Amino acid sequence: MTATAQIMTEADTCRELITPKLVAAGWGSAPHVIGEQRTFTNGRIIVAGGRVRRGKQKRADYLLYYRRDYPLAVVEAKDLGLPAESGVQQARAYAEILGLKFAYATNGHRIIEIDYTTGTEREVNRFATPAELWQRLMAATALPDPATPHLLEPFNLISGKVPRYYQQIAINRVIETILLGQKRILATLATGTGKTCVAFQLCWKLWNSRWNRTGEYRRPKILFLADRNILVDDPMAKMFAPLGDARHKITGSDVSQSRDMYFGIYQALSTANEDVFRQYRPDFFDLIIIDECHRGSSRDDSNWRAVLDYFAPAVQFGMTATPLREESRDSYEYFGNPVYTYSLRQGIEDGFLAPYRVHRVITTVDAAGWRPSKDELDRFGRPVPDDEYQTKDFERIVALRARTQAIARHLADFLKGTDRFAKTIVFCVDQEHAAEMRQELVNLNSDLVKQYPDYVCRVTADEGAIGLTHLAHFQDVDKPTPVILTTSQLLTTGIDAEMVKNVVLARVVGSRAEFKQIIGRGTRLKLDYGKEYFNIIDFTGTATRHFADPDFDGDPARIEEVIVDEKGEEISTTHTEIEVPVDEQLEGYEIPDEQIGPNTGELINEPPAEPRKYYIDGGDVEVIGHLVYDLDTDGKKLQVVKYTEYSGRTVRTLYPTRDALQSAWANPDTRAEVLRELTERGISFEELAASASQPDADPFDLLCHLAWNAPLLTRRQRAEQARKAAHDLFGQHSHTAREILALLLDSYIERGILQFNTLSELMKVQPFDRYGNPSEIASRHFGGIKPFKEAVSRLQTALYQ
Repeated sequence: MTATAQIMTEADTCRELITPKLVAAGWGSAPHVIGEQRTFTNGRIIVAGGRVRRGKQKRADYLLYYRRDYPLAVVEAKDLGLPAESGVQQARAYAEILGLKFAYATNGHRIIEIDYTTGTEREVNRFATPAELWQRLMAATALPDPATPHLLEPFNLISGKVPRYYQQIAINRVIETILLGQKRILATLATGTGKTCVAFQLCWKLWNSRWNRTGEYRRPKILFLADRNILVDDPMAKMFAPLGDARHKITGSDVSQSRDMYFGIYQALSTANEDVFRQYRPDFFDLIIIDECHRGSSRDDSNWRAVLDYFAPAVQFGMTATPLREESRDSYEYFGNPVYTYSLRQGIEDGFLAPYRVHRVITTVDAAGWRPSKDELDRFGRPVPDDEYQTKDFERIVALRARTQAIARHLADFLKGTDRFAKTIVFCVDQEHAAEMRQELVNLNSDLVKQYPDYVCRVTADEGAIGLTHLAHFQDVDKPTPVILTTSQLLTTGIDAEMVKNVVLARVVGSRAEFKQIIGRGTRLKLDYGKEYFNIIDFTGTATRHFADPDFDGDPARIEEVIVDEKGEEISTTHTEIEVPVDEQLEGYEIPDEQIGPNTGELINEPPAEPRKYYIDGGDVEVIGHLVYDLDTDGKKLQVVKYTEYSGRTVRTLYPTRDALQSAWANPDTRAEVLRELTERGISFEELAASASQPDADPFDLLCHLAWNAPLLTRRQRAEQARKAAHDLFGQHSHTAREILALLLDSYIERGILQFNTLSELMKVQPFDRYGNPSEIASRHFGGIKPFKEAVSRLQTALYQ
């Protein structure tokens, strides 16, 4: 290794060696942009001990763009002193995440090229030119020559929002698939990841570049189709605004054919009296975009499918967060396999979606079931059939007012203990249940309802326009109320409410697709609103069951189980594990759908001719344990563990032996990595010390005790051992320096080892400030900054000998 290589940093290598080579290959000259230090994820939000921080962002050293919005390759740079091979795995990882076919790893002198179109990895003497990479890509994808203008049409950036990396991939994949002649296309993107943005930018690129299925030089006719007005009205008014007068919403009374961008709902296109869609020729539309295509459009025998069948000549692009694969409703069979999938798990990992904590709350009747007493009559004087009623039966067969009251009281207390203005959606069994839940929550929050009459509102089909107004205010960041919405089916999908902090499950959700849609109400981030994660408060066991499904694609940050009494108050039983029966009859169980109103796209529910369930107004219901659920070591099953047990298991997974942990912990440099790994797995030392009732233990000893049952030492005991072990260290320095080192040990006893992470700040406060500022302490008493740091490092090592 040359002396030059030893002193050149990675930044020096990029500036002096790599960038000139890229420029020599034609990158950096318009329109072929060199993107340096491009961050493409936000970093996962990590919640530990009630504190929130961001994980590490993913950042490419270079992205090479063929056009402004079309990257072709990623370059991973290493400093001159490292072999080029050391960057290959990182280059591959980033290329695969970004959907790129070319990647480079280089140390400035040597260049390794990874070409996914040929499956080769080889050393080359120069970077390929933009034209060379483009030709390779076109040859590999077999796209027709006219494809270039449609693929390379710039995004519309008037709003200032640049599509995220996965949105760009989805848009380009769909365009490529269209250009290859495929007529049915599916993309799966988790709720909250911007499907509407994908749809708009796709339309913009095709509309602006004048793509159409006939090859004529004209703008395409595009239909944006959904099953609810809110799913078309909001995008049309906001995201698609740059299309101006090209937009038109199809209603029964207005079927204009002179526009380019159409919006419509199935119900308006096919009413009870008329098939409005037949006023358009079957080949009128070039492209149809079906939002939330897992719903009616995927059912074989639905009237909605008739609309798509009629417009069969058009390219049909379906978007959903939850494709269905059922006998009569199969999204894959109709659209084919997704051309791109961006999952809930990946969205949380990238930091674009909010992570969540799951609180499993169990009432006595949910845990053990409920059976009527002999000859018990309901509210209307009807005898209640003698049977064992379980969670799936509550509010469907029997309505237990005491259970609803206990759920409402626990939720009210939860909000009082956290944030009473945290936006909350409560999913109930039906509209009647939602009304009763609303009333209980109103009475439990009467102090706020007195000031804010709309603090709690029901939003179901029965409310009509009033309910939709409540929903609009709930979504408005500038309006403090409503805070709590009770609903049944209406808000499960397509509702964009970034501020939702609590998703409450007061009904069983049998379908995984519906469960993911419900969870999606809370996954949107709103950092300026203070929403960094959200809570799933589960009263029915739904979350636990779905998280146990190996196909579910989003891991919880933590699941807490709480038990409450008939007053809805928590019972502190963290030390007791409660056996929670799993109701095997829930498999395949579905709550009956509310019907879709004709020509409105809004849900309705016909009132029953007579009471359709038994109403029990008496009895006591309690809420009963505080356990922590987490995934097992394979990441596939949920198991009940205490927080201390989870922490010990996590330590053993990361460090197989106590010696391995001690080696990493004793070194101040590697200790930072230990702390990062533990924090990313949700382990907070403050919370751990409280859970283990060991406030004076050193974090290292606490971890060893939980992982290997090692003896516990207090920080004072470790400090005394260190004074003896570091006798030589103390003897090397002046009297004043020894005083400072002794004070550091005293400070360790009081504050712990983590104080050394912010040493410069520590030295500015009492009692250290009487010796001068940090630089004066280092120079006057230790002979300089480097000797001072070495002394402090040796002191830390002595603590863990």
